[in-house]
Amino acid sequence: IMKKLFYPAIFHPAEEGGFWVTFPDLPECITEGDNIEKAYNMAKDALELALTDYIKEKKELPKSSDISHIIIKEDEKVMKIQFNR
Repeated sequence: IMKKLFYPAIFHPAEEGGFWVTFPDLPECITEGDNIEKAYNMAKDALELALTDYIKEKKELPKSSDISHIIIKEDEKVMKIQFNR
């Protein structure tokens, strides 16, 4: 049975263009992309790699933050990224 998990990602505009992405629940998980679409796809890949490592190491997966509790700057965006377990 596949379980869908969703983690919020913060998309920060990069000075040189594009976005860099952080995950409040996974501080070690950071990525970037040349535009919002590429950054989103990179975020999906980064999340999958990070959580797969948690599973391999038998570590408990971090609890996902409530997206409504995440404070962002005016030029940042928050999106939920899906991980299929």
